[in-house]
Amino acid sequence: MNKFKAYQIHEDSGKVSAKLVELGLDDLDPGEVLIRNSHSSVNYKDALAATGMGRIVRRFPLVGGIDVAGVVAASSDARFREGDAVLVTGYGMGVEHDGGYAEYSRVPGDWVVPLPQGLSAFDAMAIGTAGFTAALAIMRMEHNGLKPGNGPVAVSGASGGVGSMAVDLLAGLGYEVTAISGKDDQHEYLRHLGASQVLSRHTLELGKKPLEKALWAGAVDPVGGEMLAWLTRTMRPHGTIASCGLTGGIELHTTVMPFILRGVSLLGIDSVQCPMELRRSAWERLAGEMRPRNLEEMTQTIIFGQLPATFDALLKGAVKGRVVVKI
Repeated sequence: MNKFKAYQIHEDSGKVSAKLVELGLDDLDPGEVLIRNSHSSVNYKDALAATGMGRIVRRFPLVGGIDVAGVVAASSDARFREGDAVLVTGYGMGVEHDGGYAEYSRVPGDWVVPLPQGLSAFDAMAIGTAGFTAALAIMRMEHNGLKPGNGPVAVSGASGGVGSMAVDLLAGLGYEVTAISGKDDQHEYLRHLGASQVLSRHTLELGKKPLEKALWAGAVDPVGGEMLAWLTRTMRPHGTIASCGLTGGIELHTTVMPFILRGVSLLGIDSVQCPMELRRSAWERLAGEMRPRNLEEMTQTIIFGQLPATFDALLKGAVKGRVVVKI
């Protein structure tokens, strides 16, 4: 087979950089399923990996991209045949195993999810890890008792990838959503996605008491740090918080008071090593009654050459919604 294009991350004298290269199939990591990729996506984790800011890449060189969708080009795994439409998110993709920023990917069969009926490859990558994470958050919260009748659900970092998807998905399921964003020019966008109320992060009074006024029945938090601590203090009795990100920091300074006096549940959302049964269930719901209603409005499409500028913008908080990479 002729060479194909890939966006590969390198390290030289401790400095991480990424560039477009040509590879052959023999250059790819091993696996039972070879995928001819059509789309990938850009996530915060991808930006950290490609720029070296996160120091999360575990070996070099490595093809970036934690998400990919396409069709099976070859398979030694009986579960998948040539021509099957599939997707892969998480696991070691783009961190320790060659990822989706290439015309081909080779992965273990245990990582591969059949593309659910009703979703195109573009749809799957517009949803991507961000939407999958938001769906897992909602499913975990529902499992812990969250229902639309319980009260409003807060979404922090609401104009970002996970946040935008969470606002859309929750509103589509009938929840009253309060979007919290540091981007004051995105309020109308968030209302369009389904938020009934939008709060500016810049004017939010976080307070310092162990327990603040009880506001939320649930919360999806891709931010962490001070925001997550404030959410623990402002939950209603028996409220649930899904923690699924760290753009605001990895520290959590709070007390046990919300947990023992209000029965608040703090749920950790792991989209990387999520068990396959739950993974497939989430994707089926995303293709069905949880399908995002505003994918086109919240998604922009780029090509490989636009990745560096997109990574830079994402790390500066200047990207709205989702970014799909057309391969």
